[in-house]
Amino acid sequence: MTPSPLAKTPLHALHLELGARMVPFAGYDMPVQYPLGVLKEHQHTRDQAGLFDVSHMGQILLKGANAAKALETLVPVDIIDLPIGMQRYAMFTDENGGILDDLMVANLGNDTLFLVVNAACKNEDLAHLQQHLSGQCEVIAQFDRALLALQGPAAVTVLARLAPEVANMTFMNFQPVTLLGVDCFVSRSGYTGEDGYEISIPADAAEKIARALLAEPEVQAIGLGARDSLRLEAGLCLYGHDMSTATTPIEAGLLWAISKARRADGARAGGFPGAARVFAQQQEGVASKRVGLLPQERTPVREGCEIVDADGIVIGSVCSGGFGPTLGAPLAMGYVNAGHNSLENTVWALVRGKRVPMKVAKTPFVPQRYYRG
Repeated sequence: MTPSPLAKTPLHALHLELGARMVPFAGYDMPVQYPLGVLKEHQHTRDQAGLFDVSHMGQILLKGANAAKALETLVPVDIIDLPIGMQRYAMFTDENGGILDDLMVANLGNDTLFLVVNAACKNEDLAHLQQHLSGQCEVIAQFDRALLALQGPAAVTVLARLAPEVANMTFMNFQPVTLLGVDCFVSRSGYTGEDGYEISIPADAAEKIARALLAEPEVQAIGLGARDSLRLEAGLCLYGHDMSTATTPIEAGLLWAISKARRADGARAGGFPGAARVFAQQQEGVASKRVGLLPQERTPVREGCEIVDADGIVIGSVCSGGFGPTLGAPLAMGYVNAGHNSLENTVWALVRGKRVPMKVAKTPFVPQRYYRG
């Protein structure tokens, strides 16, 4: 069978012009790095501002008076009381409490919700929404829109030159903004642990806005390689690696993302797929959960490595791992069995037959710097 040709984002030609090394990712031809290199791209985002093309992500609108109530039947999150102009992190769960995908949900007002879902899951997510919500609200795919992430401490300075009002936004604010005469949606959020913005743009205007941002002295184009090392230092999950249908929000360490109103003792308890299992785990604990891991040697510990105890018995596996340029050391996250996953406990990763000691650690590994006002 001939593999399907890779999809291209509206900025594909610009990536090639900038000398990006392109790789297949979630069905798209995406830039993994530019000539600057992953290490310098990572540090530039931490120090100034990095521009990421995340147009492969899926954007979806839900419209109708019942949209918020309808969406609550699929996520363990408070959507009904989500204020206009705010967004919230959410998860689609299945009947066993497994995570189908994680997403961002924003309230645009006028009975309209704006969703951003993961690239690899977007077609399934759209079908999931259509199957369960049709008749309750409109489900409108916006997969032709571009999405840019401007991340780092200088992001506010840069974007405020084009739209001064963005400086007044705080973490998780979401609002329509006009950039260079183009109607966009801007959220003050991101996937790096840094302050920054995500900008939803009509596809035909994406290159104009990207070039304008890249022309600013603080901004460099950043690829998927640095995006991954930044999110790992920030302790943020990557769907399909750190969580999946095989893991529940409790096992994935995401209890914080289950809104109080939707918990067992909340005003609108349950009502989402798998609620009974999630609540039981919250009450009784889980056999294994996601934790931060700090290798005690310079050896990087990668996804898929088995984790063993002092007796060599397998007690878990690594779900994400690599080198943290800001941390200046290797770092990882993994699922570790109960009894071995308390902070500071020593466990070992098997790397090519060698035992590498690791300490169970708190995440984030590098302090998050979201702007909360």
